[in-house]
Amino acid sequence: MALDEVAAETAAAGGPATVRTYRWDPSCLTLGYRQDPATVDWAFCEREGIDVTRRQTGGGGIYHDTRGDIAYSIAVPAADVPGELLDCYHLLCEPVLDAFDRLGIDAGYVEESMPELYHPACYLRELHPAHDVVAGGHGDGGGGAPDSDRRRKIAGNAQYRKRDAVIQHGSLTFSVDAERHLGTFADPPVTPAAFGDRVVGMDELAGVDRGDVVAAVEEALIAWVVGEDGEREGRKAGEREGREDGEREGIDVDRDGSWTDAEIRRAEELVETKYRDREWVRTRPGRDSS
Repeated sequence: MALDEVAAETAAAGGPATVRTYRWDPSCLTLGYRQDPATVDWAFCEREGIDVTRRQTGGGGIYHDTRGDIAYSIAVPAADVPGELLDCYHLLCEPVLDAFDRLGIDAGYVEESMPELYHPACYLRELHPAHDVVAGGHGDGGGGAPDSDRRRKIAGNAQYRKRDAVIQHGSLTFSVDAERHLGTFADPPVTPAAFGDRVVGMDELAGVDRGDVVAAVEEALIAWVVGEDGEREGRKAGEREGREDGEREGIDVDRDGSWTDAEIRRAEELVETKYRDREWVRTRPGRDSS
């Protein structure tokens, strides 16, 4: 969370944009910006060694499992992307859908709304055709289970604007652990079986391991930055420094993802003053901490 915020600050200040993949270690429950902390089973999270923090983005809570979750983020100058929220969202989701395509997984926006099962959990909220990504069915081609014709949620994505920058981060489900995911919430009225009917992991739909998925996401992000045909309208020069042969002139891509010392110091500051701060995590914005 802290590095995402730092990347947005850097992009807003005229520095490089950032695209990255990352792993949550230890596993973590991230709360939506205005989520009630009373919806969390704090004792379960402490007992299981699961961190809890609060995102800048809205929506419900997401359990990010160290193995089962693959995270990505994109931080770009606001001037480089559409000002309309849905158009911007769809643009920044292009590499996500491309990654699924590279893995042979049939994923796309849900075609019809699906009812809410449990409001505090992002993956169990109402699914909306404008922005929720589902997978399975339509001949997924990945050797999935016989019931793989069900279209189930496979990715959660959210974005916010900060100081003339846009940050979008997301959670791609590699493997589902329904009991552990539900365990992070306080008495959810949903069974693990019902959770499995709503959420699917990539390992259920295709014969891929986690490393395959991470590589596909990284490749899709790079292709999105440089443009498959050498052109991407609306992209500025100045991605993180360094360029490899074959990449478009004017777009510099640092595949090692180096952070400056100043960025690391700023991220460490944000961790202590915000993302691990009890008041930020356990107080619902707009409410006092009593």
